[in-house]
Amino acid sequence: MELDFHKDPRILSTVIDALEAGVFTVDAQGRFVAWNQGAERITGYSAKDVVGQPCRILEGPNCKGFSTLAALLAAPTAAADCICNQECKLLTKDGRELYILGSVRLLHAADGRLLGAVGSFTDLTSHVLANEKIALLEEQTRSRTALASLVGKSEPMQEVFRRLGLAAQSDVTVMLTGESGTGKELAAAAIHALGPRKAMPFLAINCSAIPETLLESELFGHVKGAFTGATRDKMGVFQAADGGTLFLDEIGDVSPLMQVKLLRVLQSREVRRVGDERVADIDVRLITATNKDVKQLMLAGQMREDFYYRIRVFEITLPPLRERREDIPLLVRHFIEELAGRQGKAVTGLSRDALAALMQHRWPGNVRELKNAIEAGLVTVAGDRLNLLDLPREVRNGDAAWSLGTARELPSAPATAEDENLLRVLAETGGNRTLAAKRLGISRVTLWKRLRKLG
Repeated sequence: MELDFHKDPRILSTVIDALEAGVFTVDAQGRFVAWNQGAERITGYSAKDVVGQPCRILEGPNCKGFSTLAALLAAPTAAADCICNQECKLLTKDGRELYILGSVRLLHAADGRLLGAVGSFTDLTSHVLANEKIALLEEQTRSRTALASLVGKSEPMQEVFRRLGLAAQSDVTVMLTGESGTGKELAAAAIHALGPRKAMPFLAINCSAIPETLLESELFGHVKGAFTGATRDKMGVFQAADGGTLFLDEIGDVSPLMQVKLLRVLQSREVRRVGDERVADIDVRLITATNKDVKQLMLAGQMREDFYYRIRVFEITLPPLRERREDIPLLVRHFIEELAGRQGKAVTGLSRDALAALMQHRWPGNVRELKNAIEAGLVTVAGDRLNLLDLPREVRNGDAAWSLGTARELPSAPATAEDENLLRVLAETGGNRTLAAKRLGISRVTLWKRLRKLG
């Protein structure tokens, strides 16, 4: 049936009420004449509240666009007969502050007389607040040198901090990728600590460290008698982490069969213990991690496509240490402060040649290897600074070595047992060459020549 707005004006009124936007009209004196249901939904004011009243709710210091409506009505001009796409704020009937985008156009009769105005507005509050939150997160993470237990000021780490902050503000499933030792578990813990679930459990499990036959029980739990050795009921980590966050590390090592079972849990939000007929509802935020190329695993048929897309919703890649070398001094300082007290050492820094060695090492083990190197150095250090000889052999005798900051190639290890003994004594004396030469029964000149030979 064809709609005829001229014969039945109620049809037009119904259409206008169905609009999401607020629509209103005012007369030449600025009193409301019409106020549609969209305006009621947005502001909380009903048509009964506003019709016949001056447009007070569209006035005020925070409503710059609509507050000029009265001036337009009082002195209309051909050059300024509309307000287009003005952003402003107004208060709802219950006192909430809204951000709106509105437009107003004056209405004139055929003879030029002012009849009033028609206006419309939409609610931008959710969009404005979301953008403000993102801007705040970006400002908070800009130039930050630490986020939870993660440390770094390099550009790659600033991007990681930004994405971790965004992930923390939602409940989206996150996949952390990167080489071993880059700090994926710390990143998962940071997301949990910064998010709304921070007061609830955070549990981490390494999927590759548990035999396939036991992984299902570890994840979902089991009931007594479900299999040989099941002498009591056991709760799985999914139930134990209910309300909080579960971190599944090395997710790329999970078999296709276990992927099916995990996918079912993620889709249904319920778990069934091994050997149990009952299911239990769960509310868990999932974060996974892998050092493998999961896309290649999927293409090779080792990871189900539906499982791949289910866990890789929001990906954050942790950079290897070799791509963020400028963070090494910051990390070293952090690890010395963290570890020196535990070993009872009053170490406050490290020597120039030690730092040069750390800066030039390839770090195949990434941040984990760096931390282990500092911890090992604290075992032998004798003074208040770590020296080159306190560092592990693979670090100080790596692809390059340094003399007063100049890199040159060295042998990968001392050539003889005599050289090994020289380095050991020098380390025990805290790099004191005079004392080391005395212990070895050689002159300082001889010691210097042997050290030069070793680089």
